[in-house]
Amino acid sequence: MTTSNPLSEIIERQGRVILDGGLATALEERGHDLNDPLWSARLLIEEPEAIRRVHTDYLEAGADCITTSSYQASLQGFSARGLGETEGYTILRLSTELAVEARDSFWRLPSNRRGRIRPLVAASIGPFGAHLADGSEYTGAYSIDDDALHEFHQERWRVLAETSADLLACETLPSLRETRVLLQLLKETPGRWAWLSFSCRNGNLLSDGTPFVDAVRACTSAPGVAAVGVNCTAPRFISSLIEQTRGATDLPIIVYPNSGEVYDPVAKCWRSGGQVDDWVNDADGWSDLGATALGGCCRVGPSTIAELRRRLLPAT
Repeated sequence: MTTSNPLSEIIERQGRVILDGGLATALEERGHDLNDPLWSARLLIEEPEAIRRVHTDYLEAGADCITTSSYQASLQGFSARGLGETEGYTILRLSTELAVEARDSFWRLPSNRRGRIRPLVAASIGPFGAHLADGSEYTGAYSIDDDALHEFHQERWRVLAETSADLLACETLPSLRETRVLLQLLKETPGRWAWLSFSCRNGNLLSDGTPFVDAVRACTSAPGVAAVGVNCTAPRFISSLIEQTRGATDLPIIVYPNSGEVYDPVAKCWRSGGQVDDWVNDADGWSDLGATALGGCCRVGPSTIAELRRRLLPAT
C-alpha cells in the first residue's frame, strides 16, 4: 500500500503508461479453450503456469502494467465448481502471485530494464455480471439489490486488497450503481489505490444507459482513485469518451478498448471488426486527446501492445 498513486511515477517519467491486452485473448491464441463460466479463471485451477506465461508475453511486449486473471474469479464461482472457501481464497491470491512472479522474473534480467520502469501489477475486479457469465456485465441489469451487490464484492475485494498487487483494477463496470459499491469498498480500504473503467454502449452512455460523465464525476470526488476511463468498449466511441472524461476530472485517463469486433453471447464467438493497424492508429489519437494509460481488452494481443509501445514511446 502507498500514499501516492502507483501510476504517477510512470506517467511523470515517460508521459504514458502502456497497459497489457486481453488475457483471455492471449490464452486462446496459445490454444486454451475458455468456454467455461469461470472463463480464464478456470486455468487458475487447472493450468496456472499458462497464465504466468501470458503475463510474461505482455511484459516482453512492453506493458508497464499487467492485470491479474481474477476478473471472472469469485468465491461464489469457485463454490459452484465445488471448491471450499479456503480453496477459493487460495486461488484468488494465486491470481496475484502469478502476475507478481512473472513481473519479478522479468525485472531480474538486466536486459529488460533498459529504457523501462519497473512494471506494475493490477488485481482485476470484474463486475457482478462477469460472475453470472450471462452477458449482464454489458447491461448492468442485475436482479439483486445494493446490499447483495456489496456483499458479493466485499470478500473478494478484501482478499485481493491484502495481496502484493500495486493497485486494483475495477473493470468493465456497466452501471453507476455498481461503481458506487466499489468506491465505498475503496473508501473502506485506506492506502489502497484502484482505477475504475467502464463499459459503454456508445460515446455518451454506460452500458446500463446512465450518462458516462456521471460515473466519472463520482470517481473524481472519491479517495484512492488512480485513474478513470473506459475498457471493453468499441474503439469508435473512445475519442468522445476521452473528451468527456477530460472535461469532468483531472484524474489520469485510462482507456483499453476491445478490437472493434462484437461478441455474440449466444453463439459465443466474435464477429467482424477493424484491422489492428486501424486500432493502433486510433490509439495514437486517443493519446493526443489526453489518455495517459492505454492498452487493449478483448481481441487485442501482445503483438498489438508491442506496436502500441513502439508508436507511443518510440525512444524506449
